Amino acid sequence: MSERTAAIVVVGNEILSGKVEEKNAAYLSKELLSLGVTLRCIVVVPDEVPVIAEAVKRLAQEHPVVFTSGGVGPTHDDVTVEGVATAFKRPLVRNAAMEEALNDVYGGNANEHVLSMADIPEGTEIIMGPGLRVPVLRLENVYIFPGIPELFQNKFEAIRDQFRSEPFFLECVYTQLDESSIAQALEHITKECPDVGVGSYPAWDNPHYRVKVTLESKQEPQVQKALALLGELLPPNSTVDPPPNS
Repeated sequence: MSERTAAIVVVGNEILSGKVEEKNAAYLSKELLSLGVTLRCIVVVPDEVPVIAEAVKRLAQEHPVVFTSGGVGPTHDDVTVEGVATAFKRPLVRNAAMEEALNDVYGGNANEHVLSMADIPEGTEIIMGPGLRVPVLRLENVYIFPGIPELFQNKFEAIRDQFRSEPFFLECVYTQLDESSIAQALEHITKECPDVGVGSYPAWDNPHYRVKVTLESKQEPQVQKALALLGELLPPNSTVDPPPNS
């Protein structure tokens, strides 16, 4: 099974300066994983058209799906749409459906700053979904999302099934051993089960375990093979039950 990958371009000087905490990439990574898609790259860029365009162009060539987050409002620093247009060498054109949606949201009182959000790259697809008042924009394989976490999540939820792929299978093992004690066993598993992603995550202050080991693949038999092999390689009684709320 081929792996479907994605990337996200997070746009905003406020993210780079630490004025605003970035939440959308963390949310998206979990959602995509549940859909069988691997988020392979997170890029954070300033509110600058050439920089946005370069990042979008590069990632759109490297991944089947690219998301942008932020920079789609009515103010001077909302330049993501222009950046995406530049990446694909498309002119911005006023879209009647988008203009109508914006007027509906603003009760017919949308000013020109608001209506400027209806200027989108030529050839952009307008995607409506359940509960959406303003559609999601897609140009080629790039989906344009707002930066406000609540809006980002609402829009993604409305179209999330479009991204569904073959599921991942995951097994977690909790051990009271240190990473140094299990490193050789994990290395052996990666060689014997190359299709399985092996993760090792220490928990210094957790009273229940020292290291969490994850075994993940789209091939369930391979995950079970890796799990059985890990059980053989670890010392007896070195694993523990999952901690509460794990």
